[in-house]
Amino acid sequence: MNKGYEVEFCNLELRFERRQIQNLIRELIQEGYSLYWSESEGAFLVSIRSGRRLLKLHFQKLNDRYKMIGNYTVRDERLTELLDKLINDTRGHAVVKRTRDRQMVIENIMFGEIIRLVEVTGMEHRIIFQKKPAITTEDMIRAFQSKRAEERAAVLRYELDYELSALYEALQSGNEKQVVLSKNKLELLRVEMLQLEL
Repeated sequence: MNKGYEVEFCNLELRFERRQIQNLIRELIQEGYSLYWSESEGAFLVSIRSGRRLLKLHFQKLNDRYKMIGNYTVRDERLTELLDKLINDTRGHAVVKRTRDRQMVIENIMFGEIIRLVEVTGMEHRIIFQKKPAITTEDMIRAFQSKRAEERAAVLRYELDYELSALYEALQSGNEKQVVLSKNKLELLRVEMLQLEL
């Protein structure tokens, strides 16, 4: 065990079937960990002895499945590898902070995949990796085929005419409050028209 090594698993959202928890327990026993587990009506608890530390994994029961909840700090590399594998196998979500010799690497994981990797040294941080949003060919085809912009443009012209008419009447009658409201509404319509490239 490395004394300068620490991994913090935060905001875990892992979903399991009972069989997967049993497989985890079997794997921990095969790795030589001393552990015990208990089950209540709404939860499953697995306690793992790692050196002098006791790590308690909490699983909340949701119908016939379980959800791993809580934040966990681990200083055992083998146990960290098992938890990493668990996140990957269940396609779970987590923020994992790995600290070694005063340097921290933060992984944002969604669906078992790292979407952002940040390195923190002292006060400085550097983004090592950030996954770009995936836009599929189907998404692009749907966007090109969409008639929403044209439909909105027609309605927008009517709204613009109505608001100009309301502004004219407010100016004629000297209603300052209505003049301000109409000008604000016209400004919003102008921005929307620019977005629709009208």
